[in-house]
Amino acid sequence: MGPGDSANPPGGRQYGRRKMFPMALVLAPTRELASQIYDEARKFAYRSRVRPCVVYGGADIGAQMRDLDKGCHLLVATPGRLVDMMERGKVGLDHCKFLVLDEADRMLDMGFEPQIRRIVEKDNMPPCGKRQTNMFSATFPKEIQVLARDFLENYIFLAVGRVGSTSENITQKVVWVEEQEKRSFLLDLLNAAGGVEFISGPESLTLVFVETKKGADALEDFLLREGYPATSIHGDRSQREREDALRIFKCGDRPILVATAVAARGLDISNVRHVINFDLPSDIEEYVHRIGRTGRVGNLGLATSFFNEKNKNIVRDLLDLLTESNQEIPPWLESMSVDVRSMGMTRRGGSVRRFGTGGGFGGRDYRQQSKPMKPNFQPGGGSGGFNGQQPFNNHFTPNFPPPQYNNYGGSYGGTYNSAPTNDWWGN
Repeated sequence: MGPGDSANPPGGRQYGRRKMFPMALVLAPTRELASQIYDEARKFAYRSRVRPCVVYGGADIGAQMRDLDKGCHLLVATPGRLVDMMERGKVGLDHCKFLVLDEADRMLDMGFEPQIRRIVEKDNMPPCGKRQTNMFSATFPKEIQVLARDFLENYIFLAVGRVGSTSENITQKVVWVEEQEKRSFLLDLLNAAGGVEFISGPESLTLVFVETKKGADALEDFLLREGYPATSIHGDRSQREREDALRIFKCGDRPILVATAVAARGLDISNVRHVINFDLPSDIEEYVHRIGRTGRVGNLGLATSFFNEKNKNIVRDLLDLLTESNQEIPPWLESMSVDVRSMGMTRRGGSVRRFGTGGGFGGRDYRQQSKPMKPNFQPGGGSGGFNGQQPFNNHFTPNFPPPQYNNYGGSYGGTYNSAPTNDWWGN
């Protein structure tokens, strides 16, 4: 019996006719990414004897089991549905020689770690050294690197560019927009791009990120009422609705997609010209993944982020990221960074800052370090405070940014009555 052949589960409850033993397993955090990987696997396996299959939640499990019954050498899966298939006796990992974790930092964070350990450590998968394990991600925080040590043996840490950084092919703009003015400013951005007529079609797609599912639905409804061809995708939508939304977005029928984090990682959609962070994420890794949906495969892209007082927690990391990728930095962002630094504010309630000289986050393999970094260590030379110096006055509170910065970037500021022909990006 070959690794991809079938067998009845010995002494176990039999839900289907056969049990599959794939030789390779690819795990992905979202249904959309799993489906995309499966489509690529089918291309590589074309006219070969390798048969790929995909299983993910939200879809008909009966159809997926019937597909597995036809044979499976390469399995692409989301963790939850894979555990379900294993418990039903449809999949065994006894002969799995290749394990791939795409978006590895997301797969190993607190949300997915128990499922990954259940799959890798408790179900007869060959141990480290007898299987090849590959982990891929654009970001790889040191905490997750240390956790990944449990799944690797004699590993190689390969970084293309600097892990966690962004491409200079993406022009990044950060603009101050008060919460109540975001919708009006979004319409101005869309009008500045030429309005409904210009953005129609698959050649120029716009991806708008929000933080909540409710916010995605509300913003989609608002754009449709204003006459803009928009659709949305988030975790509460059925799989059919999510697939339909991506399809009509890719083909240009609805060239504006409002999305939550489910669309932030791994999705490769051609011709996404503009990514708009309507709501900035709470951590810089998510920001990196979001804007990475544009400027792909050497193309040029644009990312615009709406910033206000709610986003102070990422100001330092955002400033470092913009500086490293040679982006234009608004003066108010630099001033705010100094102010935040003087108050000793750090990401995630005091975690170590990951940008700076000496390699920075993701630039080195933290799993080789036997001693953890000191909580107040700053690669750039500072700590949470300024070594006893008096902190700077918080001149951004309660009225910040300062009035002199309200019109940063020409028409980027607080007036929304200008004509659509304004040059928003200074070109």
